Amino acid sequence: MQAMCSKALPDYEVTFVNSDGTENLHPSPPFKIRLSKKMRESSHALPGNVNSNSTAKHADDMADGGSQKEKLIVETYIPADPGPYPQDKPKQNSVRFTPTQIGAIISGIQPGLTMVVGPPGTGKTDTAVQILNVLYHNCPSQRTLIITHSNQALNDLFEKIMQRDVPARYLLRLGQGEQELATDLDFSRQGRVNAMLVRRLELLGEVSKLARSLRLPEDVGYTCETAAYFWLLHVYACWEQFLAACAQNEDKPTFVKDCFPFSEFFSDTPQPIFTGESFEKDMHAAKGCFKHLSTIFQELEECRAFELLKSTVERANYLMTKQAKIVAMTCTHAALKRRDFLQLGFKFDNLLMEETAQILERETFIPMLLLRQEDGHARLKRCILIGDHHQLPPVVKNMAFQKYIHMDQSLFTRFVRLGVPYIELNAQGRARPSIARLYNWRYRELGDLPYVHEQEIFHKANAGFSFEYQLVDVPDFRGRGESAPSPWFYQNEGEAEYIVSVYIYMRLIGYPANKISILTTYNGQKLLICDVINRRCKPWNIEPPNKVTTVDKFQGQQNDFILLSLVRTRFVGHLRDVRRLIVAMSRARLGLYVFCRRSLFEQCYELQPTFQILLQRPDKLGLNLEECTPFTERPLGETGNIRYVTGIEDIGHLVNFRLEHLRQMQLMQYYAPQANEPSLVVPENNADAIPPENGTAGSALNNTNQHMVVEENGDASDTVISNKMEEDTVKDGMMQEGNMTDEGDGKGDVATEDKGGEHADAKDKIDVENAEPKDKMEEE
Repeated sequence: MQAMCSKALPDYEVTFVNSDGTENLHPSPPFKIRLSKKMRESSHALPGNVNSNSTAKHADDMADGGSQKEKLIVETYIPADPGPYPQDKPKQNSVRFTPTQIGAIISGIQPGLTMVVGPPGTGKTDTAVQILNVLYHNCPSQRTLIITHSNQALNDLFEKIMQRDVPARYLLRLGQGEQELATDLDFSRQGRVNAMLVRRLELLGEVSKLARSLRLPEDVGYTCETAAYFWLLHVYACWEQFLAACAQNEDKPTFVKDCFPFSEFFSDTPQPIFTGESFEKDMHAAKGCFKHLSTIFQELEECRAFELLKSTVERANYLMTKQAKIVAMTCTHAALKRRDFLQLGFKFDNLLMEETAQILERETFIPMLLLRQEDGHARLKRCILIGDHHQLPPVVKNMAFQKYIHMDQSLFTRFVRLGVPYIELNAQGRARPSIARLYNWRYRELGDLPYVHEQEIFHKANAGFSFEYQLVDVPDFRGRGESAPSPWFYQNEGEAEYIVSVYIYMRLIGYPANKISILTTYNGQKLLICDVINRRCKPWNIEPPNKVTTVDKFQGQQNDFILLSLVRTRFVGHLRDVRRLIVAMSRARLGLYVFCRRSLFEQCYELQPTFQILLQRPDKLGLNLEECTPFTERPLGETGNIRYVTGIEDIGHLVNFRLEHLRQMQLMQYYAPQANEPSLVVPENNADAIPPENGTAGSALNNTNQHMVVEENGDASDTVISNKMEEDTVKDGMMQEGNMTDEGDGKGDVATEDKGGEHADAKDKIDVENAEPKDKMEEE
């Protein structure tokens, strides 16, 4: 190690030592370097600064033998003991960053502008969270403002910050989306104020306990002020006396254990603090205990303002302007409350904006104006912009503003176009490498993380499907393709029925509903799919999918399996914008199935790179009917026994047959339950395959899948139907004319959209977002 460092730093004499000053020839990382006083005072003496004239002169003097080599003392860094309790241990970061991400993090903590381009799945959020984490620990006195375009992205970012080593008392989330956070803690202003008051009472109780352990009769735990006096007069004084005594008794291994003044207070620790075998180890543990005490009184000092301020509004304003170190809000909230922030004197040192490519230029500029200049100097030190200009731009509904003055161009995109240096993340860890090929052609050098090649889930095929991604050609249904019940409100009944049938097929196999999302490119199709799901899934108590929404609304989110409807059959429509295609193709992790009119989209020049890959496979949906559970050992790349679906009626007959078989199984289990079958009330083996929310229907679905592949069940063998019989029955049924469903015309009652109106159905349990009509798109 010493020889390697000598080669790397030829102008310096490197010496490795232990903590006691003895030489160490085999040190272990991490390291701590101690510079001499001369080197600390002379910046040109630091390694790597080879551009200054003084450094060149210094090197010439050393070549002439006029001076000796400076000495670098390197020793193993031993982190300080955080404390004896489990809650004192800092939260560790389990994310392994790539070299490009590390470069982005290093650039983000430096003063000035940092721009990071993050393709789908490359860890933009993790990179942003690590920048915030480093800034908090390296610059604890600075405050950071987080701005995003959507509440979903802000909540994702905020939830990851909570998992890092940043205390909750320094976090604040403003805006209405705070209720959607997946946590029991309340990070709104009022919630943080209440949490500080509750924490104050808990800490004062600890102070009273400490006073009793020191045999003090005074009530020092009455207020934060009395606790501060107690710290100065008693706690810190006892600690200084203890340190002075330890300096004179370093040769006694049991001295720390015998004379530690706060031993009674720490008598309830999970593990014994002192061993009495080594003075150094016990002293290290004693410093950790004192750090725990100092943290208590530091928090009490922060709670003192909430003790003095009596009004709820004053406490909330103090929390936002002084207490919180990391404040998060959307760009819309920042614009609406800008005047209030200026009146309160809201200040911050760092600005981090995610989804910057989706934010209008004025919305990007407004947060930068939330600061008042002091003495003619701006307080803002760092501005980190993170986004992807290859995905959807900001939404501008006025066509004249969008096309003629390019208002849909974000400030992030303008900087990229003008040649401002940026860092582009180059490794994705979201999707299978085969699915990533559908969109990575749009980026310079987008590769894959080792994770997607090493994890077993990415090497196994999707149960029940022959391919992990496929384009499915959907013909006219009942003699009609796309339709428009009202202007710019496009629907495709055939694709809606096809997608819902495939979704029911996946649920009958056992795919969890929260792992499936249905996307479409138009609001009208979204409402039609919701109507078909309600009509066909609710009678069978089949849980709706995780989300049914548009591609634009789903940007920034992901799911394991995506069913995508492109709707149009006469003109390509706004999917001609390649940025919308990139968003649509990059939402799936394990399976992507695109339902569209092949003859239309394969002729679109802008979409050729993606559709050429999709059309390398058959355009009829390939199923593997032998797999009736969501788990398969079939490796990716093996199709198994392919059963191609010939059309909408074909998949409809297949699903109806399985649903009818499910009904028969339910009746059989209700009237004559077998002794060797699991209970309908509490199934034991379908926790992963069928969510428990499905009740008895979910149990019956799983039992049906088992009976369709296992034919050796004793008395129940006459009720079991094999896959071969199922296929023969489906083929015979296809020879007869019939509709795909028994009720309705496949379209249902679909609400039309009004200009500026919103669609909401209180009876639906599907997570359907407010449908706002799109303005007139440019058509062919």
